[in-house]
Amino acid sequence: MGVEFVKNKPLINEYVNFRFTYLLNRNNTPNSQRNLYMQSGVSSNGLDNFFYGIHGDWETRRLFAGFGIKKTEAKVLNYKEEFLQLGFAPYVGAYGDLHTWLMIKTKKNSATDTSTTYPVIKFFKGNALFEVGYNNSSEWDVHLMYRL
Repeated sequence: MGVEFVKNKPLINEYVNFRFTYLLNRNNTPNSQRNLYMQSGVSSNGLDNFFYGIHGDWETRRLFAGFGIKKTEAKVLNYKEEFLQLGFAPYVGAYGDLHTWLMIKTKKNSATDTSTTYPVIKFFKGNALFEVGYNNSSEWDVHLMYRL
């Protein structure tokens, strides 16, 4: 459970989403891990503004691949966002170390009928994760998460 601040440039709108993410499936092997999540949420703009979707990832200690599909239903506009993210770790840290991923992310938005590809850097240590990317179309793509 969490909150996210959204700056929706096509609708010239800012709001907060109250979100819920649930782990549907995880598979750990000696060399990799795969996760599949369900996500949903409701906007501070009212109960008739909500989203739902699915996202997942697969990673080794060196390689990462992730995807997501999110459908947003809103009074003004319904749209779908999709992303694909690929990356690698420039070093392999031990358990408990700061881990770094260098990535490329491609996002597609049905509201603007555009796709953008841009670099992303991700850091995580323990239960904390910070991810930041930037492109000329949507500008900042920032994620901060702390698992309890």
